Amino acid sequence: MARPRSILEPPLLPPILVLMLAQAGLAHAAGSVRLAGGLTLGGLFPVHARGVAGRACGQLKKEQGVHRLEAMLYALDRVNADPELLPGVRLGARLLDTCSRDTYALEQALSFVQALIRGHSDSDEAAVRCPGGLPPLRAAPPERVVAVVGASASSVSIMVANVLRLFAIPQISYASTAPELSDSTRYDFFSRVVPPDSYQAQAMVDIVRALGWNYVSTLASEGNYGESGIEAFVQISREAGGVCIAQSIKIPREPKPGEFNKVIRRLMETPNARVIIIFANEDDIRRVLEAARQANLTGHFLWVGSDSWGAKTSPILNLEDVAVGAITILPKRASIDGFDQYFMTRSLENNRRNIWFAEFWEENFNCKLTSSGTQSDNSIRKCTGEERIGRDSTYEQEGKVQFVIDAVYAIAHALHSMHQALCRGYTGLCPAMEPTDGRTLLQYIRAVHFNGSAGTPVTFNENGDAPGRYDIFQYQAPNGSAGSGGYQAVGQWAETLRLDVDVLRWSGDPREVPPSQCSLPCRPGERKKMVKGVPCCWHCEACDGYHFQVDEFTCETCPGDMRPMRNHTGCRPTPVVRLTWASPWAAPPLFLAVLGITATTTVVATFVRHNNTPIVRASGRELSYVLLTGIFLIYAITFLMVAEPGAAVCAARRLFLGLGTTLSYSALFTKTNRIYRIFEQGKRSVTPPPFISPTSQLVITFSLTSVQVVGVMAWLGAQPPHSVVDYEEQRTVDPEQARGVLKCDMSDVSLISCLGYSLLLMVTCTVYAIKARGVPETFNEAKPIGFTMYTTCIIWLAFVPIFFGTAQSAEKIYIQTTTLTVSLSLSASVSLGMLYVPKTYVILFHPEQNVQKRKRSLKTTSTVAAPSKGENTEAPK
Repeated sequence: MARPRSILEPPLLPPILVLMLAQAGLAHAAGSVRLAGGLTLGGLFPVHARGVAGRACGQLKKEQGVHRLEAMLYALDRVNADPELLPGVRLGARLLDTCSRDTYALEQALSFVQALIRGHSDSDEAAVRCPGGLPPLRAAPPERVVAVVGASASSVSIMVANVLRLFAIPQISYASTAPELSDSTRYDFFSRVVPPDSYQAQAMVDIVRALGWNYVSTLASEGNYGESGIEAFVQISREAGGVCIAQSIKIPREPKPGEFNKVIRRLMETPNARVIIIFANEDDIRRVLEAARQANLTGHFLWVGSDSWGAKTSPILNLEDVAVGAITILPKRASIDGFDQYFMTRSLENNRRNIWFAEFWEENFNCKLTSSGTQSDNSIRKCTGEERIGRDSTYEQEGKVQFVIDAVYAIAHALHSMHQALCRGYTGLCPAMEPTDGRTLLQYIRAVHFNGSAGTPVTFNENGDAPGRYDIFQYQAPNGSAGSGGYQAVGQWAETLRLDVDVLRWSGDPREVPPSQCSLPCRPGERKKMVKGVPCCWHCEACDGYHFQVDEFTCETCPGDMRPMRNHTGCRPTPVVRLTWASPWAAPPLFLAVLGITATTTVVATFVRHNNTPIVRASGRELSYVLLTGIFLIYAITFLMVAEPGAAVCAARRLFLGLGTTLSYSALFTKTNRIYRIFEQGKRSVTPPPFISPTSQLVITFSLTSVQVVGVMAWLGAQPPHSVVDYEEQRTVDPEQARGVLKCDMSDVSLISCLGYSLLLMVTCTVYAIKARGVPETFNEAKPIGFTMYTTCIIWLAFVPIFFGTAQSAEKIYIQTTTLTVSLSLSASVSLGMLYVPKTYVILFHPEQNVQKRKRSLKTTSTVAAPSKGENTEAPK
C-alpha cells in the first residue's frame, strides 16, 4: 500500500522534468548572489535589460536592477542585526537576475525549488541514462528557499508564480502591479507590497472625471502590465459612467519601424480625445513622445501616465516640451535615508558579495577595471577604485527601494510570528520549522501589520494586495523666475481623490483645463441628441419656440399661460395686457367719443330748448330723440371697450354694443319706411298710410329694438359674462413678444353677432333710402338719410376686412378695438352730422330761417298726406 504524501513534500514530477530542473539550477547557480543563513530568501531583480539579437541579457540597469538588489541586501543586514526580530535565526539569500525577460526569469527561478525536488531526483536517478553510459551530474545540496522577493515586471511575476505555487513557496513582489495577479484562485501564493493597477486605474478614472474629461484614448504596451492596466481602466470607467473610450491602441512587444508614427496617426483620428491614458514601459513612452513631436503635435495631447512613467526623467529626457501638462501616478513612497548612507559607502572592497557590482562600477563611473587591447576601449579611462558614489557620479535613490525593503521585512515579520507560535522557548530554529511549511508561512504573511521603512503601514488583503496609496504629479514647464519646472506634486489618492486644481498648469492658458470631450457641453436651453452607440457624443439642439429645457436630454412646451425664459431653461408667466386709458391706441377713439358725446349733448340740448320750433317739429321730435339717444350710446360704448374687463363691464359691453346702433338704425329705418310709404301712398290716393303717427313710429322703433334686447338678455342668462385672459390671441412666433390678453369672454364672432342685427337694420334702411331717393324736396330728410346710409355702409364695408384681417396680428387687441370703436363713432358722427348738425346750426345761428313757410304748390300739397299733429312737412331750407 502506498504511503500517503505529506503536505510538506514536493509534488510528484516526471523524471525528465526533475532532471531538467536540476540542470537548470546548476546552470544558473554561478550567476547569483548568495548569503548564508538558517532560512534562505529568494530574490528576483532585473539587473540587466532584455537582450537583443538572440542574447538573453542586455545592458546593466543601474537603478531598477542594482539599486533594488542592494536594497534587499541592506534590508537583510538590518534584519539580521536586529536582536528583537528572529532572535537566533539568520536570514540568508539567493538573488538572481531576470534580465527583464519572463522566460529567462522562469529558468532562473527553477533553482529555488531544487531542494524540494532533491529527494525526487535521487529516487529517479536510476531511470535517467546519460549518453555514453555516464552517471547523471550531481551538485551540492541547494539551500531551501522559504520565500521569494520579486519579481519586478508583472509578466515575470506571473510566469514565476505559476511555478512557485506548485511548491507552496510564498512570493512577495515589490513592483508587479498587474490586476491579474489579484486572482487568488490562480496566484494564491503571490502577494505584493505595491497596490495593484486596479487601484491605479481607479485613481486615473477619478482624475479624468475631476478634470471634466469624458472622451479619452488608451495606449498600452503589449503584456500583462499594460494590457491589464488598460483593461481595468476601461472596466472601471464603464462602471462609473461619464467617460468614453475613443480608441484603445496596443504597442507590440517588438515594434516595427514607423510603428509609433502609426500610433500617433491613429490617435489623431479622434482629435477631440486629447487625453491619452498610457500604461506602457519607459521605452515605449519615450518613443510615443518622439513620434508626437515629429508629427508637430506638441501640446495637443494630454498624457495621463501610470506608475511606469511616475516621476522619472528618463522617459522624457530631451522631450520635456511634449510632456508638459502630463499627469502621472506613483505609489506613495519615500526616500530611505538609511539606504542612501549604505549605498553611497559601497565600494569594490566592501561589496564583493554582489557579483554585478563591478559591472555597475564601470557603468556608473564610465571607466574600465581592466585594460583592453581594442582602440575603442583604450579611450575609456581605467577605474582607480577610489571613486565614490554620489561624489564622482550622480545618485538618486530608485523609487522602488522602499518596497523592496518592505517586502523583506514582511517576510521577516511573518517568520518571526511563525517562530513565536511554533518554536516556543527555542532561540534558533526548532524542528517545527525545519523545513518551513510554505502554506503556514503564507498565512502569517497575510496577517502581518507593521510600519514600513517609510513609516506607512504594511498590510495585505485577502488577495495579497497592499492598500492603494498614490501620489499624483504633473510635469510643468518652467515659469520664468517665478517657479521651477519638472514634476510637481498636485494631489494624492487613497481610496478617494484629493486633487489641488489650483496647482495645475497647462500649455496655452495655464489656469484653464484643456478640454477632452467628444462634444462640447450644450449651452443653456439646448438639449443633447445622443449619437447612437457613443454615449459621450451628442449634437446640441435648441429648445426653440415655446419649449424649455427640462433636463439635458428633454425639451417640453411651457404651459399655456407661460412662456420660456430668454435662455429657455425654464418658464415664466406671460405678461397680461389690455387696452388701457393711457394707450396710444385708445387716444383716437376716446377723442372721437368725447367730441361725439359733446356734439350729441349740444344737439339734444338745442332741440329740447327749441322743441316747438318748426325745424324741430319737422324733424320728427320723438324719433329724433330716440335716434340721438342711440347716437349717444354709440359714442359711450367706446368707454366700455377701453375700460378694464370685469363681469359688470363685460355685461355692459354685450348689452350696449349693439343697443346704440340698433336704436339708431331702428329709428332711421322707421323714418325712411314712413317717408317711402307716404310717398308711394300719395301716388295712388290722398288717404294717408297707416302707422305714421309719432306713437306708431315709436312703437315700431322700440319693437325693432326689443329684438336686440331680448337676444342679449337670453345670452346673458345662458352664459353669464366674465373676463378671461386669452394667451392664444398674442401667442406670437417669438415668445418674447407673446402676451396674454385680458378681455371679456366674447369671441370675434360673438362680437360681430352683437352688431349683426344692427347691420341688418342698416342694410334694410339703406334699401329704403334708395327707394325714397325720388321723394320731393319738401321731404327734406329723405336725401340726408340716404347720404347717411350710403356713407355708413362704406364705413362698415371698410371695417370688416380690417377687423378680421388683423386676427393674427400681435397687436390684434389694440387694432380691432380701435377699429371697432372708431367705426362706431364715425357711423354715429355721419348720422349726427348729416341729420342734425345743419338743423342745429340754423337754430342757433340763423333763427330767422326757423319759421314755417307757406306751401308753394297745391299739387304738392295734394300728394302729401296730412301731417301728424305738431309736425310740419316743410321746413326752411
